[in-house]
Amino acid sequence: MMPGLLELGDAALTLELGDRIDPAINARVMAACDALAAADLPGITDLVPTYRSLTVHFDPLVADRAALVAQLYAAAAATQKSVLTGRHFEIPVRFGGADGPDLDAVATATGRSAEEIVDTLCGLELRVYLIGFLPGFPYLGDLPEWLRLPRRATPRTAVPSNSVAIAGPQAAVYPWQSPGGWHLLGRTTVQMFDASNAERPALLAPGDTVRFRRV
Repeated sequence: MMPGLLELGDAALTLELGDRIDPAINARVMAACDALAAADLPGITDLVPTYRSLTVHFDPLVADRAALVAQLYAAAAATQKSVLTGRHFEIPVRFGGADGPDLDAVATATGRSAEEIVDTLCGLELRVYLIGFLPGFPYLGDLPEWLRLPRRATPRTAVPSNSVAIAGPQAAVYPWQSPGGWHLLGRTTVQMFDASNAERPALLAPGDTVRFRRV
């Protein structure tokens, strides 16, 4: 897919690099993000990478819009040979029971044992594709095809904070108690978001990798 550019009002632009969840597309997004950050153009206030696109927020009274558009297309072209890099995290998880009330149901739905579900999830190195839904909420992928289940037919009104969950091709960790329709497999004690950390309030960032460890 050729890069596309969407205008989001007078203070944001979105560079589109694909139309699906794909590690190669996400690597291009992250490389474009790095390239734009390195360009250090005046007026940029935030860079928001997602699965397949990069949104750039800027101050229209400071930024040179034409220069920003040109730099976005240059960044898209430069990503072809770039490699995704980031930090690696190991997150301890208590699986099943009260911490993972959906583990047995997921085992039944997939025709596997609960033990196999846990072993498989802990054996994956998961990519942080993006942070969204809640501050610090990481979208992690990719799960094997047999473990990809649709969201629960009836969402919970209150998912406990730090719950480890799956839905579709993704896993996630809920940073706070909130409504949610993902399948809850376990819970961690690791804090996903710390507002007192001004430099990096969200523990994880796009481009990082995660491995769950059973405790």
